[in-house]
Amino acid sequence: MIKVETAMVMAAGLGKRMRPLTETRPKPLVEVAGKAMIDYCFDKLADAGIGKAVVNVHYLADMMEAHLAVLPYPIEIRVSDERAQLLETGGGLVQAESMIDEENFFCINSDNLWTDGQENSLHRLARTWDEDRMDALLLLVPRSSAHNYKGSGDFHLDEENRISRKLSGQEAPLIFSGIQLISKRLLRDAPTGPFSTNIFWERAIGEGRLFGMVHEGEWFEVGSPQAIAPTEAALARG
Repeated sequence: MIKVETAMVMAAGLGKRMRPLTETRPKPLVEVAGKAMIDYCFDKLADAGIGKAVVNVHYLADMMEAHLAVLPYPIEIRVSDERAQLLETGGGLVQAESMIDEENFFCINSDNLWTDGQENSLHRLARTWDEDRMDALLLLVPRSSAHNYKGSGDFHLDEENRISRKLSGQEAPLIFSGIQLISKRLLRDAPTGPFSTNIFWERAIGEGRLFGMVHEGEWFEVGSPQAIAPTEAALARG
């Protein structure tokens, strides 16, 4: 098991599907069961012993920074400022890379809500990591464990847990959770400006270095206001 002490928390998106709630706040600050969604992520980071987090900001960035400044977690928070230009997931990672001290780090979408199985999912990723074989290890959710999800899936895994994409027009059994463990190798030779992490993933798939691990708990897609109530009800049931 490798020791991972840093996480990149992606919090710069516009949250258009969450309108009208995001007309007055960034999506990570939308509350579910009385708690901002980004705080659920920091709960998991603190439980995993993460000591540093880099958080990118763009939309309503002042509000986001004010919230981060008073979070009650023993985590050093650094802000990657994208006020001038929203850089998307890949560009956001590249801009923040110099603020990440470790070679291997977690990357987590700030609007994720999930429950763990018997072990913290971040610990499981670190325990599964293979430095010689992997550039990224994605936490993947079976569609049967994905609450509020309406899509057709994202990925397949082979017998060695290497990832492949579904073919156009077909379905896949696994969904990307928004949680991954990354080596800085993944970010090499990056384009400039805004771009998606998919560019890095496609290269890693071609090189046989993109791997997946199946999530053992529950996962909630909270992409619209209509998803909040059923998520709260499921969390209340435990």
